[in-house]
Amino acid sequence: MSPAKLILSPKELELVNDPGWILTKNAIIEKVYGLFGGLSGSYGALLSAADLFGQDNAGFRSPKIAKGEQYENLPWVMLDHPRCFNGENVMAIRSFFWWGNFCSISLLLSGSYREKYESSIQAYFSENRIGSNDRHNWFICINDDPWQHHFREDNYQPMNEWGNRSFGSLPFIKLGKKISLQEWDNLNEFFEENYSEILKMLTAG
Repeated sequence: MSPAKLILSPKELELVNDPGWILTKNAIIEKVYGLFGGLSGSYGALLSAADLFGQDNAGFRSPKIAKGEQYENLPWVMLDHPRCFNGENVMAIRSFFWWGNFCSISLLLSGSYREKYESSIQAYFSENRIGSNDRHNWFICINDDPWQHHFREDNYQPMNEWGNRSFGSLPFIKLGKKISLQEWDNLNEFFEENYSEILKMLTAG
């Protein structure tokens, strides 16, 4: 039996004959790699200045940049710095690029790291409520899956809606903030400023 005939739409036929678009895509991904490589150095300096861990840094691995093609069928790049994935004890600050959607930065804590920093984060958000910029546009994850990065309402809730509720009902603490890809020229500032803000959250208590 011969296989079914493969039919391409006019748009698909146009793209399969045009290498330019995928070469452009590859060039953009490389630029994101370059951005995250530079940010890793900036993050390291900020982390050292904050002296967050002191000598207590067992389990932490070197910063890592990774990429893929299939987060909801679209390419992505991420940087984890710092990163500790030790069973139930997880701490990571993740910078994320998602093709066609946004860039984001997030803090993930579980296990002993959640216990250590939960009260500091709660204190930080209790003290930082400023008019229409209430809680600085941060979101809190309400999903049971910490590896989802979209900002739809079944995954993230704005912190100004979360209010002063305890994090105790959540299986982990994950906070995130995003920026439109239309604001490409502001990405470096976005990541550095919000990385600094995460460090302030962790040391607020």
